[in-house]
Amino acid sequence: MSPPKLRRVATRLGELDCQVVDGLSEGATPELVVVLCHGFGAPATDLVMLAPELVGLEASLAGRVRFVFPGAPLSLAQWGMASGRAWFHLPESIMRGQQRDWDTYGKSVPEGLPAARRAVTSVVDAVSTATKLPYNRIVLGGFSQGGMVTTDVALRLEECPAGLCILSGTLLAEAEWTQKAKARQGLPVFQAHGRHDDVLPFAAAERLRDTLVKAGLSVDFFPFDGPHTIDGGELTRLAAFLKARLGG
Repeated sequence: MSPPKLRRVATRLGELDCQVVDGLSEGATPELVVVLCHGFGAPATDLVMLAPELVGLEASLAGRVRFVFPGAPLSLAQWGMASGRAWFHLPESIMRGQQRDWDTYGKSVPEGLPAARRAVTSVVDAVSTATKLPYNRIVLGGFSQGGMVTTDVALRLEECPAGLCILSGTLLAEAEWTQKAKARQGLPVFQAHGRHDDVLPFAAAERLRDTLVKAGLSVDFFPFDGPHTIDGGELTRLAAFLKARLGG
């Protein structure tokens, strides 16, 4: 059986340029929208190929789910990354590899996170308006820094989203997230992290997991033997997670 054919469209949603991918019939409304944000330093289209990979793993997603891939608003050209984008800038010491103290950094609210939150929230609002879907039919997620900003958004939306996917993310704004998470009891979360991640420590991912679980969120935690990347087994679990969010 040939894989479902997907359509890809570049468009502006809210404050951000986005790539929209789905296999829906022309004019059809999706049952679920999945918003996935790329990581720090990646090009805006970095995660777009996840759509066909996930549909290949779970064909039912093609005719029912729309994938939205926003591009981060900040350029990293000044760091020699011509096509690199960021959701918020990192301290120069971390950029230059002089310190990896994410425990300390994670306790603070990074400069630029509120602006990134606003930008991603504007995408979620635009998606909801265009599709007439409530927030509880929209899944948020992303890789690395994209997972951080979507976690922040998911904990702050006026209504609970359908789910949250944290792919190699970490704990930020610890006091705020701990408090906000209390209002998200039962939120389905898929979290994956490499045990040998040398960018965002595995132990910090465990602390994020524990923070969410303690607040009452339903976390499916998938550790894998790998570095700061997206693992094949992780995609299989993610496809199953999205199918479960569809229901039926």
